[in-house]
Amino acid sequence: MEKTTHYNTEKDKKAKNLHKETRHIVIYGYTRQELAKVMKHFEAQLPEFVKITIESSNLVTKITLTGMNSGVEMLRFKMNRYHNNLNEIFSKEVVTTEDKSIAQVLGELLTERELTVACAESCTGGNLAHRIVQVPGSSAYFLGSIVSYSNDVKAEVLSVPRSDISAHGAVSKPVVEAMARGAAALMKSDCAIATSGIAGPDGGTRYKPVGTVWIAVKYGERVVSECLHFNGDRNQVIESATNHGMVMLINLLRNNYEMQEDLNDD
Repeated sequence: MEKTTHYNTEKDKKAKNLHKETRHIVIYGYTRQELAKVMKHFEAQLPEFVKITIESSNLVTKITLTGMNSGVEMLRFKMNRYHNNLNEIFSKEVVTTEDKSIAQVLGELLTERELTVACAESCTGGNLAHRIVQVPGSSAYFLGSIVSYSNDVKAEVLSVPRSDISAHGAVSKPVVEAMARGAAALMKSDCAIATSGIAGPDGGTRYKPVGTVWIAVKYGERVVSECLHFNGDRNQVIESATNHGMVMLINLLRNNYEMQEDLNDD
């Protein structure tokens, strides 16, 4: 995880008479380079009494604003203003405006709606389940995960048609959508997340290079899927696919999911 902290003053702010206010925002989808360009103007306008901390890992970024000043009301007004500015800048990418993980946000949505989720994982190898169960109380909404690494498990356990695997390959739209439906049917869950991809370092082809991952999420009768091309080593691809799958379901539950343009899967 990369962590960058920018101080707007070199003065010591440890005086006891200073009031402290903190604001958070978690966004998804930006690389470090993209974020630096977008944040340049915002950071430049911050006063000396506000510190900004940026933590970024596998397209998930947490931005923390920490302000210290003797004027409580003025500080709160300024901090709310800067917090709102961040929300406007990243209006479509905001996952939460609190200090929470992606898995926590997903868990809260499922709990609020009294929904359950199951996973069907190939390239993520159980990492989705691992991340979800790190949240206390996840047993209330998480039913389980099938790590369907082989095509036989996809077909025999998740009921993925072998004809789809033969025609399109395991890393494909028809297969990953069938995996999501199969996991939901097998575990009788309201929602499902499925992943199938090439985490590397080997296994890539000209048309499906290393880092290619198909992800599908299901909520009720609706199933949506996306093809992603993640950068980084094997662990980074796995973590990125895990994050993306959870964010897809979060957006679907919030009814603000935007469909990806259709891709040629062959």
